[in-house]
Amino acid sequence: MNINVNDYKGSDSDRIQAAIEAAGKCGGMVRIPTRRPDAVSPRDYWLLDRAIILPSDTTLMLENCRVKLSDRCRDNFIRSANCGEGIATIEPIRNIHIIGIGNAVLEGADHPRATGDAAKILGVQTYGTDSGVEGEKQTSDWRSIGVLLAYVTDFSIQGLTLKDTHSWGVSLEHCTQGQVTDLAFDAHDGREINGTFETFLNQDGLDLRQGCHDITIQNITGTSGDDLIALTAIRLDVPAGILDSSMVSGMTPLGRQDDVHDIIIRNVRGTSVGGHHIVRFLNASGVKMYNILLDGVIHTSPETVHAVVRIGDSNPTWGGVTPLGDTHSFVLQNIIGHGRAIVLISGSLCDSLISNVIVQTPGLEPVTFASGPENIRNVTVANTLNTSNLHKF
Repeated sequence: MNINVNDYKGSDSDRIQAAIEAAGKCGGMVRIPTRRPDAVSPRDYWLLDRAIILPSDTTLMLENCRVKLSDRCRDNFIRSANCGEGIATIEPIRNIHIIGIGNAVLEGADHPRATGDAAKILGVQTYGTDSGVEGEKQTSDWRSIGVLLAYVTDFSIQGLTLKDTHSWGVSLEHCTQGQVTDLAFDAHDGREINGTFETFLNQDGLDLRQGCHDITIQNITGTSGDDLIALTAIRLDVPAGILDSSMVSGMTPLGRQDDVHDIIIRNVRGTSVGGHHIVRFLNASGVKMYNILLDGVIHTSPETVHAVVRIGDSNPTWGGVTPLGDTHSFVLQNIIGHGRAIVLISGSLCDSLISNVIVQTPGLEPVTFASGPENIRNVTVANTLNTSNLHKF
């Protein structure tokens, strides 16, 4: 059975959630087409006051529609139903699919209540109308993420444009056996509000966090205010379900369940307005990252980035350079770009291949080993070319 949100009554959030509940009873799909103007509002776009909550066995189809957060919404666009504030134990769920057809856009609020990650202070480091409001949290948290899935197996996210997100566009935590394809990001480290450019920090495009594995990512395009794609796995003693973290599932160590592995990333074309990275890999605090294939990255803007691709970090906040062997079995190939670095190894790396790299920055090596030879073992670099004297970007 094909369920159309336009057929339900109430606020936009009420109508969408009612349609999802009805679909759960009959095993059908939920369609969100263009909003039909009605007595409530002449709008042709949907305005959310709270997150769309998706349980197991749900397919949400967004068909040539615009879904926007309202100014009173301090929540995600979409979140898996097994997680949220006060949920200390997250039970795994499965079979969730979010599919955009045609021009399907998720857009941030005109005046966001909070932006940035959980470490950013509203009104000081990053924009938020909740700044200084009594009773409201004065730092951001996981509610600022656009699409947030935790402990979901057998999932897909495809065909969406995410515009002016309040923090990361899409974040996956402990998700497995999934596909993320054909996403376009439109974020610029903030935007003009009431005639003033306001900073929105941490506008990553797509993030994979602890425990993600067996996932294919492809056809990612656009502009981000931070890293366009980031695989970041950092342990801290933070439980699930609280508002003091950018991870709804918490960051408490779970042993090898936290490892990030068996990830394929193909066809990435874009830039970072914030000057960060196009693709970043960062594991720390004992989390291992391995069996990673990155095939095809093109830096599409004249703006300089810190690195087109970066692995690791020496930041002591996260424990410094990872022990040799924690980050291994990477294949990085077919990379074109310019910046302060093209492929930057800031942590440890072993048993890996880097090939087919075209450098467009004068005098720059294709691979920069910043952490010292003691942190590198059995890494092969082949087929590189600097074309900066031949072509001006």
